[in-house]
Amino acid sequence: MRRNVNGWCRMKLDEFAFFNQQLAGMLKAGIPLEGALNQLSRTMRDGPLRDELQRLEADLAKGTPLRDALASRELPELYARMISVGVAGNDLPGVLTLLADHYHRLHAIWTRLRALMVYPAIVLVTTLVVIGLITWLLSVMVQTFRADFADRQMPMMASAAVLWTPVVALGVLTLAFFGVLAIPSWREWARWRLPAFKEAGYARFASAMKLLLQQGGQLRDALALMRQLEKGTAAGAELERWEQRLAGGQAKFADLAAGSRLFPPLFLWLVSQAGEDLADGFGRAAEIYYHRAVYRMEMLLYAALPVSVMILGFVIVVEVMPLLRLLTLQIDFLGDMGGS
Repeated sequence: MRRNVNGWCRMKLDEFAFFNQQLAGMLKAGIPLEGALNQLSRTMRDGPLRDELQRLEADLAKGTPLRDALASRELPELYARMISVGVAGNDLPGVLTLLADHYHRLHAIWTRLRALMVYPAIVLVTTLVVIGLITWLLSVMVQTFRADFADRQMPMMASAAVLWTPVVALGVLTLAFFGVLAIPSWREWARWRLPAFKEAGYARFASAMKLLLQQGGQLRDALALMRQLEKGTAAGAELERWEQRLAGGQAKFADLAAGSRLFPPLFLWLVSQAGEDLADGFGRAAEIYYHRAVYRMEMLLYAALPVSVMILGFVIVVEVMPLLRLLTLQIDFLGDMGGS
């Protein structure tokens, strides 16, 4: 299980959220952390998360301090930081409950985003296969009847290279689409630029900031961690500017985020309105942008099917036209031969 540039593990977020919810309940009931980890990991399905939790429980059983045990495990950086905060504040069950809610919402958003990608993926693959077959048939017919049309001095279709150009272009587009889904760096680029993905990114960022500040954390430490998690993304560069302004003495959030090129005015206004209670401000922003992301994704999902069908139909019609033209020319050619 590897940690990606945003501190997410390659795990099922719903399983992780459920685990933290159960762990919080067991700790509230007075069960020691090592025993709770042991019992919960036994009931989990085989996978990266179970392996990491079993290793964590083994390290704790050897007497390794929790901070050191977490540092050696491939768990999200935000999670490890919040667990340490919960232990220091003697409120680990409360922090685990907050983390469970955080990862539950991340799972809900990610599930909708994956559903949103289904229709475009189906359309791209289907269209590529259909126009590939049509273009192949068209190129075969062109090569078969080229000599006949040349002898009769009749117009000829385009060359094979020209015929296959749309197929190649669509193939590149399809590869780029699946690259965005599969390659982390491409996915992070899309996350802060594409509709619905942006709202989900705002909600996730605000939720993480709320967690970090809610337990008495300092703004500079929260920004430093989030900048580290967003390293190499548009958000990372933005947060670096915020850190520089904070170090320069600009303590108000409105001053830190002034002229932001990434975060929308509504997001900044929601946080600024909380005054010194930035945890509450980020909590409001997380709540509103979570619902905005869900609404945007549902709207796009409803529109994706009819739009995808229309695009597929249009592409097929455009590709079939040259084939029909060639068939018409061949029929006319055969008719002329019969008349002569």
